[in-house]
Amino acid sequence: QVQVVESGGGLVQAGGSLRLSCTASSRTFSRYLMAWFRQAPGKEREFVTAISWAGASTYYADSVKGRFAISRDGAENTVYLQMNSLEPAETAVYYCAADPWGSGRYAEQSSYDYWGQGTQVTVSS
Repeated sequence: QVQVVESGGGLVQAGGSLRLSCTASSRTFSRYLMAWFRQAPGKEREFVTAISWAGASTYYADSVKGRFAISRDGAENTVYLQMNSLEPAETAVYYCAADPWGSGRYAEQSSYDYWGQGTQVTVSS
């Protein structure tokens, strides 16, 4: 069983920045497709960004392109999400997810076998 744990959420003003971290307890972490999803109050969970094994490829939702950046540190079994120019509408619980099989369907929640508990990000106006 792989454990996924997010950290780094908090309160930030509109236009500000925040960096989230996600650690996964797996020796083969570098082979996992890793992603971030978010769920705003009253809305369905949506795809934000993903990174392929070893960081070879990254994928972003159109709404965050140019403002968010995903990266990974294989030595630390950690994935990072740097979020810049945050907007109040991006207030949500942010979830980290792991796909051990590298399905390639990076935006589909069903591709991910392991999920963290989520970390709250609140953007004030």
